[in-house]
Amino acid sequence: MSSLRVFFCLLSVSVLVASGLYDPDEVLDLPGMSFKPNYRQWSGYLKASSGKFLHYWFVTSQRDPLKDPVVLWLNGGPGCSSLDGFLSENGPFHVNDNGATLYENEFSWNKIANVLYLESPAGVGYSYSDDQKYQTDDDEVANNNYLALQSFFIKFPNFTQNEFFIFGESYGGIYAPTLSLRVATGGQLKVNFKGFAVGNGISSFALNDQSLIYFGNYHGLFGEQLWKDLNDNCCQNGVCNFYNNSKESCSVMVSHAFNIVYNSGLNTYALYLDCAGGVTSQSTMMHLFRNFRKHWEANKLVGSTPDVQAVPPCINSTAQMNWLNRGDVRKALHIPDVLPPWDICSDVVGEQYHTIYETMKDVYEKLLALGLRALVYNGDTDMACNFLGDQWFVEQLGQKASTQYQPWIFDKQIAGFYQQFGNITFLTVKQLEEHTSIEEQCPWIFIYIFTIESTLIS
Repeated sequence: MSSLRVFFCLLSVSVLVASGLYDPDEVLDLPGMSFKPNYRQWSGYLKASSGKFLHYWFVTSQRDPLKDPVVLWLNGGPGCSSLDGFLSENGPFHVNDNGATLYENEFSWNKIANVLYLESPAGVGYSYSDDQKYQTDDDEVANNNYLALQSFFIKFPNFTQNEFFIFGESYGGIYAPTLSLRVATGGQLKVNFKGFAVGNGISSFALNDQSLIYFGNYHGLFGEQLWKDLNDNCCQNGVCNFYNNSKESCSVMVSHAFNIVYNSGLNTYALYLDCAGGVTSQSTMMHLFRNFRKHWEANKLVGSTPDVQAVPPCINSTAQMNWLNRGDVRKALHIPDVLPPWDICSDVVGEQYHTIYETMKDVYEKLLALGLRALVYNGDTDMACNFLGDQWFVEQLGQKASTQYQPWIFDKQIAGFYQQFGNITFLTVKQLEEHTSIEEQCPWIFIYIFTIESTLIS
């Protein structure tokens, strides 16, 4: 982008802030940043329900802020911070391993979109509730996120005409569609809402559990004997139930299989990547799939069921934590001094979270009936929310296929596979994993799929 165009882009955004409604939230300088950004950014708080305040970080597009879409990004958990997405996935800059300096992410999504990162629900990251009560559920999270969006667009009224999309990752597979339904039908939020996307997300607990057994076996994790035992104890007349089988012998076999996936030292989010810190290291991300553990135990799987916090210790967020907890960084981001240190996930939120929805099928059907565009995308080696379960989920929505299942190309290489079903697309991405920088290998494709009528799918 030429320096002249950068100047005019920044000048255009300056016009947007003429009202002064959100000038106090602007981030003018960040410790450890040695480069000059060609975008503007704001960090502060959005009002949700009474006494609840959600921390947001908003960065404008490096291309054309006045015309480019606004994208809301939500990480999952439940109970984990969307600043993980900012600082280690698709944000404009990341933290160096020293925890003190920043470097530019050349594949940032704000190359072509204005991106809003929201720490949700209250109690996660720097979001808080005055009463410090953090028990919540799917519906309450959707309602508070909706109220926070109302607060955001009151602060940033000149972005209400931009195309608006909601993206969620992991347990964001619940957050994104439930919030989308409120945005589409609530009536109080007047925005140009076009669609939503779920990346490596949970869409159906039953399909995710069922498909994981097949995924594990055909990726060589189980061996012939365990596969035989699973079929002997969980299948009848060629039909297998690995999800909620009432047979104790089946539960034992499934528990053994899940322990291989989650507790053997494999990187659950990236099967072929090393486990950061080694098998015995301690993780700061103990709850990224906590809700799955609760669900597993609720279905009374027996055997060597792991502790609820025993997510494989393969994610290293030390650098981000060290940087975000610096006093000068907190001050630059307008974080109140009284708040506790930032952590990538919240024990308090995760332990008290109540899942209402076992499947998003009804929600998707309502959204698709409204004509909204939807994208379900998965990395092909993520085991926490594996591609096969989400593929089955999309196929079972009853939408007529409008394309064949076929590869898509990026940089003259097959980057994955996709199939369209009317206004919903299922897409796999080669080696895209949640919570890892592998996402950078496929810059901006997800937003492009929405905004440029499949120019990358050809």
